[in-house]
Amino acid sequence: MNTTACGTFVVRLSPLPFEGDPGQPAQATGAGASATLARLEINKQIEGDLVATTRGQMLSAVPGMPGSAGYVAMELVDGALHGRRGSFVLQHSGTMSRGTPQLAVTVVPDSATGELQGLAGTFRIIVAGGQHRYEFDYTLP
Repeated sequence: MNTTACGTFVVRLSPLPFEGDPGQPAQATGAGASATLARLEINKQIEGDLVATTRGQMLSAVPGMPGSAGYVAMELVDGALHGRRGSFVLQHSGTMSRGTPQLAVTVVPDSATGELQGLAGTFRIIVAGGQHRYEFDYTLP
């Protein structure tokens, strides 16, 4: 049975050293363009039908073209979904092509624990009016 959870969240992103570089994001150049690679720590406080905290890491690339970027992330979610306790991992893959976004955030198969074992689903992030909201379409056995 498909179920939808909705609510809000607050996210905190903190820069981390990029692998192999002790201090600054990596710069790449070629063919007249440049890109900045960065690594960030993700921490969220989620409220609503999912009450949870998260921790994870993001890798991002921002090229020289305004409005274009890409990121991947893995995020461990720990809390209660419609009252069922457990944890699970979300996998993010996002791109922005000259202002047009594409984002996929899905539950990693077989990552759920506790009362959430068998969880599958997609997590939509909606940013409007300076607030982050989510719609989480999921199934449980």
